[in-house]
Amino acid sequence: MKLFNDTELFFSGQRGKIIYDLPDTELILIDNFFSKEESDRYYDLLLHQTAWREYEMEIFDKTVKAPRMIAWYEDKENAAATENVPDWTPELLKIRNRVEKQTALDFNSVLLNLYRNGNDSVAWHSDKEGNSGPNPVIASVTFGETRMFKLRHKFRKDIAPLEIPLHHGTFLLMGGTTNSFWQHHVPKTSKEVLPRINLTFRRVKRKK
Repeated sequence: MKLFNDTELFFSGQRGKIIYDLPDTELILIDNFFSKEESDRYYDLLLHQTAWREYEMEIFDKTVKAPRMIAWYEDKENAAATENVPDWTPELLKIRNRVEKQTALDFNSVLLNLYRNGNDSVAWHSDKEGNSGPNPVIASVTFGETRMFKLRHKFRKDIAPLEIPLHHGTFLLMGGTTNSFWQHHVPKTSKEVLPRINLTFRRVKRKK
């Protein structure tokens, strides 16, 4: 069954490429990184063919169910021996290849987040460095509903928070010291919105 007949269901944005001039960050946005046709197709395939799962996380010494669903893919030669990671799909490999060409970097893993509706969100945080090491580079791709992506500096109150609407087919690169000095957040919304899929490509180094 075709997901939608109207290819204008999701807005792809018209801002082109933006390099943000902000302290302590390397932040690049590209609207229409994937064409409308590509974005529609990837959205349909990822939404219906990904093995989405719920997961639990620790907040204030309590274990709670995260308000979104996830999937994790990683190169098998890099993954921990105890992990049973799924094979990369052809579509994920094509998306990864486009991201690697744009960034001139190699990524060996990707975290997919599914925001099912306006109640799904992610709280203010910086990504755990852990297996990614200090100052990780994170390349993000969005398909589906536009959701607001917010950033705020951890230490400087004189820098105004930044709001970036991430549209269908948009690419966002967070590099440099972004993760050390900034937090990011996808808030809930009371609007009736369709699902959004976000892919964050990462460079993970496991201790063998």
